[in-house]
Amino acid sequence: LPWIKEEPEELCTSEEGEHQHQGGNEHVESESTRKPELKNSNSVNNSPVPENQCKTGKSKKSLNCDTCGKTFQYECHLTKHVRIHTGEKPFFCSTCGKCFGQKSGLETHMKIHTGEKPHFCSICGKGFSQMINLKTHMRVHTGEKPYCCSTCGKTFSALSAFKTHIRIHTGEKPYCCKTCGKRFTQKSGLEHHMKIHTGEKPHSCITCGKSFSLMKSLKTHMRIHTGEKPHSCITCGKSFSHMMNLKTHMRIHTGEKPYSCSTCGKRFSDLSGFKKHKMIHTGEKPHPCNTCGKRFSDMTNLKAHIRIHTGEKPYCCNTCGKRFSQKSGVKIHMKIHTGEKPHSCITCGKSFKPKKRRPHSNKTDNCPVTESQCKTDISEKSLKCDTCGKTFQYKYRLTKHLRVHTGEKPYSCSTCGKRFSQLIHVKSHMAIHTGEKPYSCSSCGRRFTKKSTLDHHERIHTATTEVTVTELIYLYIYIYIYIYIYI
Repeated sequence: LPWIKEEPEELCTSEEGEHQHQGGNEHVESESTRKPELKNSNSVNNSPVPENQCKTGKSKKSLNCDTCGKTFQYECHLTKHVRIHTGEKPFFCSTCGKCFGQKSGLETHMKIHTGEKPHFCSICGKGFSQMINLKTHMRVHTGEKPYCCSTCGKTFSALSAFKTHIRIHTGEKPYCCKTCGKRFTQKSGLEHHMKIHTGEKPHSCITCGKSFSLMKSLKTHMRIHTGEKPHSCITCGKSFSHMMNLKTHMRIHTGEKPYSCSTCGKRFSDLSGFKKHKMIHTGEKPHPCNTCGKRFSDMTNLKAHIRIHTGEKPYCCNTCGKRFSQKSGVKIHMKIHTGEKPHSCITCGKSFKPKKRRPHSNKTDNCPVTESQCKTDISEKSLKCDTCGKTFQYKYRLTKHLRVHTGEKPYSCSTCGKRFSQLIHVKSHMAIHTGEKPYSCSSCGRRFTKKSTLDHHERIHTATTEVTVTELIYLYIYIYIYIYIYI
């Protein structure tokens, strides 16, 4: 044929041909090293492209791919392209067995095993196995970012980072987990995710032995032991061990709240707070307690709850040694030693330490003190029971009283199912199952489940000759009635 030239050494090495083929950095062997047949090979020196598949001299693209319709000028380029559709990988590494669709891919991969890095940065001296990686690295020094997103205008120095960013706008997630179907925008994300199913945690902390699936997670963890906090806020100087925590912190200064609830419109500065908030609307409580079945929307709350069952109290007061199950308990307790009284009654001005508070029905909602500590602003009982006419000073007392008429018993024992009208009765009842008797008589050593029972008992020891037999009878009748009703 007149268009076939007699220059075989130029068949597959022209810049034009390599540009037309994806991954065009593959070097095609010379006429003397080509094999006459297409065979799989594990050697770098064997090419699967036969001599008769690589012709030159065509003036236009005349070879079409039957799958996608793409055209090629040379048959060797078409052969390589077809492997994208067939998944054929004829080149495999004799060291680790990994397969490649092109010889150049195998040659580049082999440098991982040999450690060869022939390309060096003239500025910092860092070595690279491929020239393309060196060119990308040089942009770190020059500041060049040639790839620009047409949607948001963000620029990138590496093409791979640019392509990954584009998927944020398109929503494309091309990498899918074959086990659970979850999809990812990056292959690395899929590889990390797969370790959840395999349970693989190859990276271990040499200090505490904790294992991690990712090296970066281990590096972040190590800062707990070293105390390293390399990321500092330029506004207030506060330091953080992780860059993500610094970014979230910066929003305190900028006031930025990028996460908005589509239901109520409330905005949040951090993603975790936003996710927790959404569960208020959905009612989702994905974290159950394995002991009692109670569910929680937040893992932190579940961990705190589990300490009720285990009795664990990891937080300790440095002054008196008292221990607490929650960190907030230590902070409140410390105010006993410091004498701090941060809560003031807006009516009488009296200050108080933090205590468990109950709501006041006919007081301002801003009063933070307890019922017994602030009664100066209430002159009369204004809440009345519609059934019997009894009046109450506080709404919570009226609510409890109404259960006498309705027979409502909203609190139940998780062990035997017995129901109670008040929570305090449930707690006293639970001592039957646990056998706990925390109140001890200082005179005879007898123990009781309830303090009121101990108080009545101690009168036996403190009673004078003026105490009559009748009074003692009434005392034991009271104890008997209490046991019968509540226990």
